[in-house]
Amino acid sequence: MTTSTHRPELHLTAEIGVLNAPAGILLDGSDWHLFHQFQTKLDQPARWAHVIAEHTPFHWEICNDVIAPRAGELKVRAGSVTSHGAGAHLYFTSVTDAGTTIQLARLNNLLESMTEVDEEGSTIDPGVKRIGRIVPASEEFHDFRSPCVVPGWLTEEDRSGGHEGWLMLALTGPVETPTMVVLTSPDGQDWHLLGPLTFENPTGLPADTPVVSPRIIRLHDEVDEEIRDILLVTIEQKDQEIAGYLVGELHGATFRVTSPFTRLDYGHDFTRPRNTNITPGTLADPERYNQAVLIGLMNGSGRQDKPEEHLSWQEEGWANCLSLPRVVTLQGGVLYQTPTAGLIDAIAESDSAAAWTGLADIPVGGQLQIDILDGEGRPAARISHHGDSVVLDRSMNPHHKGDPQASAPLIEGDTDALTIIVDGSTVEVFADGGVATLSSRVYFDGGASGFMVSTAGDAELRRSYERRSRNHYSEAFAHLDDTDFAIEDLWAEDEDVWGEDDSIDEGLVR
Repeated sequence: MTTSTHRPELHLTAEIGVLNAPAGILLDGSDWHLFHQFQTKLDQPARWAHVIAEHTPFHWEICNDVIAPRAGELKVRAGSVTSHGAGAHLYFTSVTDAGTTIQLARLNNLLESMTEVDEEGSTIDPGVKRIGRIVPASEEFHDFRSPCVVPGWLTEEDRSGGHEGWLMLALTGPVETPTMVVLTSPDGQDWHLLGPLTFENPTGLPADTPVVSPRIIRLHDEVDEEIRDILLVTIEQKDQEIAGYLVGELHGATFRVTSPFTRLDYGHDFTRPRNTNITPGTLADPERYNQAVLIGLMNGSGRQDKPEEHLSWQEEGWANCLSLPRVVTLQGGVLYQTPTAGLIDAIAESDSAAAWTGLADIPVGGQLQIDILDGEGRPAARISHHGDSVVLDRSMNPHHKGDPQASAPLIEGDTDALTIIVDGSTVEVFADGGVATLSSRVYFDGGASGFMVSTAGDAELRRSYERRSRNHYSEAFAHLDDTDFAIEDLWAEDEDVWGEDDSIDEGLVR
């Protein structure tokens, strides 16, 4: 039986304190630079931390912090990170008694930020220089915040060509009724307001609920061969935040919708998605729009969160974590999300993370059910695939008693497949090749000890595989003599399911 804590091993958490939200991600070659907001204590203002991971985004090393409130600032909030020479531009929201402004700081050298780390906690990186406020307010537009910055088009007509300048999405106005705006800049520092974001065609967005945290990515649609803009937004509801996306084309400050709002993740706990920017040379130009990488906050409460009520805070002194980074592709106006490569190796090297994947035939009325068991062998979460929908239920768990089920619709004709990742107090589900994802926090008493699989109706499980850490198998078979059993034998047959490149077999996820 595992004795792991609530803290996940492969998901990013704060060592102590509260992780508020991701701020920005920058991929530099094979180095992942992730910046996030956090509070060392509940009564301390939020600041920006900086962590790095080499090659795969599962094992993070702490760097010096990059931004902290200065005199007159109440807090610093989320923004965006872009490449700038050998370093990076850090766009952030500064909060004072007078309101909010978008400001810029410059991290001079990414390599030095990785190697010159002070052992004292909460040290600000000496290579960070604040530039100051970059978007002036006017009588009509004020309280700028939540900047997302991406490279601009060379021309709006040539969407497959090169890039020139920068594009920013941001919010203005009252918190209760925010307005999304579009800005452009030739150098990432001097910004011009194009105007409020308007839409052509129905959006599917609610008319009476705040829409916040705008982000934009661009992807090549594998079906019609066009490059589309994907607008990521978060809807602030009373009890839960919902992250979703619209597909279309952004021309100036007008977004021409081709696919209306669709939820990005249907679980209990996924919000505030962030895009990943890249440094020049990281990807060849023809590959730039084949895929993107997203990450979100695994906390469905968002702004209404109460960290002191989290079990992880009460028992271990930390709250919140980020989702696993997801590779995102566009097919027929629909986003597909799958785990990044290297995850299976990372699970093998962990102490207690686990994965289950399966391929099934599930006709109408059939069901594939996977129970995730706690340390005592009791179901603590249940994932059910019904062919046309997938459900994540944690209500049988005493820590989540009475919670509603999370349910995602599936596309008829897709392969009936599931991949489930369990890591500490996180569960992430990828259904039918990633056409639907469900991310939820689940507390397992005694840790997650295994999976129990069953079928109902005419459902048939054609193929399945469970992956756990080497430590798990070593403990399970410790009573056997080495001459009778080798752990490596258990892994020899993995290649036909997971593939030699550590990615999940295409037949199981597409």
